[in-house]
Amino acid sequence: MADPKGFMRTPREEWPRRPVAERVQDWDEVYVPGALLPIIRRQADRCMDCGVPFCHEACPLGNLIPEWNDLVSRDDWRAASERLHATNNFPEFTGTLCPAPCEAGCVLAINQPAVTIKNVELSIVDRAWEDGWVRPQPPERLSGRTVAVVGSGPAGLAAAQQLTRAGHTVAVFERDDRIGGLLRYGIPAFKMAKDRLDRRLEQLRAEGTKFRTGTAVGRDIGARELRARYDAVVLATGATRSRELPVPGRELAGIHQAMEYLPSANRVREGDLAVSPLSAAGRQVVIIGGGDTGADCLGTAVREGAASVTQLDIRALPRPERTEAEPWPVYPAVYRLSPAHQEAGELGSAPVSDADARLFAASTVRFEEGADGRVGGVRVADVDAERRPLAGTERALRADLVLLALGFTGPELDDGPVAQLELALDGRDVIARDASFATNVPGVFAAGDAARGQSLIVWAIAEGRAVAAAVDRYLVGTSQLPCPIGPWDRPMRA
Repeated sequence: MADPKGFMRTPREEWPRRPVAERVQDWDEVYVPGALLPIIRRQADRCMDCGVPFCHEACPLGNLIPEWNDLVSRDDWRAASERLHATNNFPEFTGTLCPAPCEAGCVLAINQPAVTIKNVELSIVDRAWEDGWVRPQPPERLSGRTVAVVGSGPAGLAAAQQLTRAGHTVAVFERDDRIGGLLRYGIPAFKMAKDRLDRRLEQLRAEGTKFRTGTAVGRDIGARELRARYDAVVLATGATRSRELPVPGRELAGIHQAMEYLPSANRVREGDLAVSPLSAAGRQVVIIGGGDTGADCLGTAVREGAASVTQLDIRALPRPERTEAEPWPVYPAVYRLSPAHQEAGELGSAPVSDADARLFAASTVRFEEGADGRVGGVRVADVDAERRPLAGTERALRADLVLLALGFTGPELDDGPVAQLELALDGRDVIARDASFATNVPGVFAAGDAARGQSLIVWAIAEGRAVAAAVDRYLVGTSQLPCPIGPWDRPMRA
């Protein structure tokens, strides 16, 4: 480490956010441009270069965090970029979108604020792009083998890049009109600017990866035909089946899944639509679900000019500090204030809330019909420790737009690769696979949320890298590609 007492001399300092009143007027990223670099060397100095760095264990990519922290603290940014890219194809994606389980595993986090690992990561990759160090890495020779990757989210893109660099001819099939999956249409631009995605796609194209947009496997091309055409197939279609809420009134108009709402808002930013057909402008919005997708809906609704926005979270209000039930180094369920929650809180967007825009320990009992036949309200109740509604606590919230952000249950099972290839499923209705990421159909592999279930972006990238090594080995008998995780590895839990 550059400064053995860095963690004692320097307090944790994070990338400052732009003022709420300013940033809700646009769709740019929420942080102050240029304000990260001046503080990041001192923050990297706080890393203790531990003998047993638990940040490695907490990160499924096995990122070499102490190494690039030390290099940044010594002002060797190019070497830091090389170490960062050695384990992560897309550090700008994780640097903006990952909830940073590595920071929960930081040894400093035992009794101090953790190192700002995520901020250091993003500053390295931004500097690398700015100085021209991120360049295409095409293979020296082609293997003569072909691979189809179905799905262009982080798992599919990571697999495609690794396999292309290994010399295979790779085509990525995406049913939407643009590449990126949820990175393109599910993540709001204020959370990650789309030019971060676009410049990576240009790198992949320059390396030789081919993209086939507007092509739904199972509809535009049969899954069996695809398998016959390519030497191997990687299914990285994601977990796109949204979880439902079967309560009375669900059939009312004005109740939508989050992944109906967010893509429309993103298409406005892409220039496809003048106004979203599901715009929250002037509406009383209730978001059901307390996770990241719900927060994305919240920030989007605020920017669209909603009259009010309330987010329901069935969980109890989290404590500010980790408890004994969630000891270091596991990722704790503590109270976190996302940029979207900060915005809604400061603007008073929720008429009734426990904190920022959220109602905690709240369960949806039923939806109520309004005067126009659409949804007009949400009936909620407090819940007990088992998340069961408590008698006598029911109350009504006004709502003419309800967004369901309850997570995802697995890949689509009908009229697609799963059905057409007769893929085996495990007990969670995700694609079953063996220790080499292979499905029950020879030459067909599965990666990412389609096989793991809903997870974090850092796990998706790790899955993409790992399945690429398995496919490479299947095609040529051996592989030099890294395999950071196995198909059954899971995050550290208490």
